[in-house]
This record gives sequence, structure tokens and C-alpha cells, in this order.
Amino acid sequence: MNVAALMIGRGGSSLPDKNILPVLGVPLLKWTASAARRSRYVSRFYVSSDCPRILDVAGEAGYAPIVRPPELASDTAQSSDAVRHAMPIMEADGPVDILVVQHANVGTIHQDQIDACIDILIARSDLSAVIPSHEMAEYHPMRGKAVNADGTLAPFIPAATFVSANRQDLPKCLFFDHSFWVLRGRSAVFDPEGQAPWPCMGRRIAPYETSGCLDVHTLDDLEKTAVWLRAHDIAPPDF
Repeated sequence: MNVAALMIGRGGSSLPDKNILPVLGVPLLKWTASAARRSRYVSRFYVSSDCPRILDVAGEAGYAPIVRPPELASDTAQSSDAVRHAMPIMEADGPVDILVVQHANVGTIHQDQIDACIDILIARSDLSAVIPSHEMAEYHPMRGKAVNADGTLAPFIPAATFVSANRQDLPKCLFFDHSFWVLRGRSAVFDPEGQAPWPCMGRRIAPYETSGCLDVHTLDDLEKTAVWLRAHDIAPPDF
């Protein structure tokens, strides 16, 4: 299998330069990169960004730069479009059977998680993607409320049957971690019927269940990432 990693990260953020701020003395995205670099499968590495600093720091980790056009780097730009933009550029270097999409602002992952997701995708030829996912029963969509025009609340998802107030009685619901995605190459990335809101995952997605991850949006999140790295005894990047 030809397995490539694509790290995605925009320059714009409410926390300036969050993707390259230090965590335990190392730029955040290098912790993400080190997990992929230690994978048993990933052999090619790319980074898509509009920010020269992100491209430079990822380059220090061995990631080849893909300069993202401005229209794919705005606050309203869609991550699937960035992946689709990068795909033919990566394919110019050779086939991409499996693509590991990494989010530059998440350092709380381990190479064993990446490899486990790839193992599942290899074993299941019917799948388009394997995505780390977790439960958050307290935010189950059947408990969510929509805001009416008059300011009152109504069920966000109208239920035809009784909805229990007990979380354990509700059907299982998973949320994506957004730490990384494992995709079946071009067939998933360009699937015209891929599941919204991330159609590049294709239409047959399996979960890899986790306890969640931590995507960095604040300075406090950086410290929480450091705590997680210490607790899980993650070795510092060796590049």
C-alpha cells in the first residue's frame, strides 16, 4: 500500500500561530508530525497551508510543502476542499492508496492509533475511511434544542417516539475527534456522494473509538496538551 500523510493547517486563527507555538519546547505541529513519522505504514509526508511559517516548521519534520491558495484558507474555507486541492499534487509523486489527513493543531495522538486505523481500512475493502471517534452522551443530538423565531426552544431533531432523559437509553452517537482521518485515497477524497460535512471521507466510514483528543484553540489548550504528552509518555520528536 502507498500511504501518504497530509497535514492541514491555516495561518489565520483566533490564537495567532497556534500550530507552531511551543509545547514542551517543541512546535505543536511537530508532535503531530512525529506520530506519522513513527507509523509502520506512512512513507510520504506533505503539508498544506497558506502560511510560510507553518510550511517551514513542517518542512523541518520532513513534510513537503503544498501552498494553499487564498480561497482555500479563509475562515469559511472547507477542509475537504483543501484535501482535494492537495491530492493531485501528491499523486504526481506516485499513487496514494491511503491518505492520513492530520490536523496541525492536535498533538494528542500516537502512532499506534494511526496504524490501527490503517489496519482496519486495509482489512475492510468496503470502507472509504476510518475516523477516530468518541462518545459525548451529554451532547447527544436527540437532547439538542433549536431556537425558534420567538426565542423559545424546540427539539432540534423532531422525534417520532419517546426520548428518554437517561443518556444510557439513547442510541449510540459518536463524534469525530478531528485529530486525523484515514481515507482510501482518490476514491474517498473525490466521492461525489461523500458524507457531509466532510465529503472527502467518502460514504462508508467506520469509527476507531477513542476517549477524544484535544484540538488547540487557546493557550490553556497548549498546557493541557503538554499534560497529555507527559501522561502518555510520548517521546519528543527525533527530527
